[in-house]
Amino acid sequence: MSWFHFFRPKSYCSKSFGRGIHADVAENEEELFNKAYEAFEKKEILNAYTFFFNSLMNYKNGLPNQNIILTREKESLKFIIYQGSAKINGFTTNKKLYAEVTMVKAKNANVALKRYALERNYQFTYVNYCSDGDYIKLKLNLDNITMTPKKAFYPLRELALNADYDKEHMLSEFEQKELEDIGHIQKLDAAELHVKYKYLHIWIEELHAKIQTLPAEDSIGMQAFLYLNFLFKIDYLLVPKSKIYQKMTKKLQNYFAEEDALPEVKNAELAKYILSLEKLDFDEFSQNFYEAKYTFSQIEKSSYDEFVDFIEESLIKLRWYKNNRHPQIIPTIYSYIALYALYNYGLNPAARKLLHIYICVIYAEYMNALGCKGYYDTQKNRFLESEIIAQIDETVARYKHQYKLLSAFGDELDFSSLNDFSNSYFSALKNLDFHEA
Repeated sequence: MSWFHFFRPKSYCSKSFGRGIHADVAENEEELFNKAYEAFEKKEILNAYTFFFNSLMNYKNGLPNQNIILTREKESLKFIIYQGSAKINGFTTNKKLYAEVTMVKAKNANVALKRYALERNYQFTYVNYCSDGDYIKLKLNLDNITMTPKKAFYPLRELALNADYDKEHMLSEFEQKELEDIGHIQKLDAAELHVKYKYLHIWIEELHAKIQTLPAEDSIGMQAFLYLNFLFKIDYLLVPKSKIYQKMTKKLQNYFAEEDALPEVKNAELAKYILSLEKLDFDEFSQNFYEAKYTFSQIEKSSYDEFVDFIEESLIKLRWYKNNRHPQIIPTIYSYIALYALYNYGLNPAARKLLHIYICVIYAEYMNALGCKGYYDTQKNRFLESEIIAQIDETVARYKHQYKLLSAFGDELDFSSLNDFSNSYFSALKNLDFHEA
């Protein structure tokens, strides 16, 4: 373990942001995965699974995150995996792998929920819903005869992601009052919830004010940027769960999926949903937040080239608005680039951290209110230039062993204004080399 892990950096923040896994993988993750392959080939099944599960464990500041707990016995390996609201209990022997998530008590499930569970079975590849009479469970049962790490990874990922999603869906859509096995999730403290509630309304007021500045005609595209950026901002910075997350996700999916719908109709749907958020009282708002551990990423891995293409496409749109004298939308588009990428692309940890540094500049006031570090003094309209550069240097140094051609770019940034800074930041991100050693 490097000396870095023994000391928390000045920018340390215990809060979680976005939908990624808020921890680092093991430094020897690839080595452990390869050892699992070798052990499976030798039919050393329990050793193989031990290596495999250790490769999935994650760390915060060099310390185990306890997202997976293993118990080795003579002829079996028991495990617990945490994925948001889901607690996966399982075991493996030389012959089979079994895992399950207890969802709800069977007697408490109404007919609609039971029908939903049956219909979900047709959507799964490896897992299925069942009932043991007392509980409705989501389970996985695999044969270990020809097992490999990949053959174990995807079924366990399907179990974990869908159990977490469905638990929240049951609360959101079926008004299921009691879920099982959720003692591991932690409520946020009242102070943090009040900050999030306060900024939800600050951002809604800012959104309304910005909408008012738009021209009466030809503003549909700008409205879309404002509404979408707002929702991505709520998702990344507030990190709601349960009903808010479920409904917001559905609104965003519908927006991008309905290609034939008129843009103004889609904008109106987003505006209507944002109005519903504005009407939430504090108690109802607070029920949508908790802290939990995650093992599997919700987002499929993306190549960095995809992100670069998205930056270039977005900057073309930005230049159009700039050339047509719509300066009020420019900061929103820069923010949208970062937040859309964090929502949609499975970027490598280094890229995510570099984007987070940018977020800590443009949303510095919120970060400071949350007890984290913002890198812009909103009172004096001044960048914390040395700290921004130090954070970039630290992030690049941390991942240099993996990406040999990755280079720091803090000295290339333009600190003349927020727009100039944003432009220089994304120009630098476009030129980063994330080819692995």
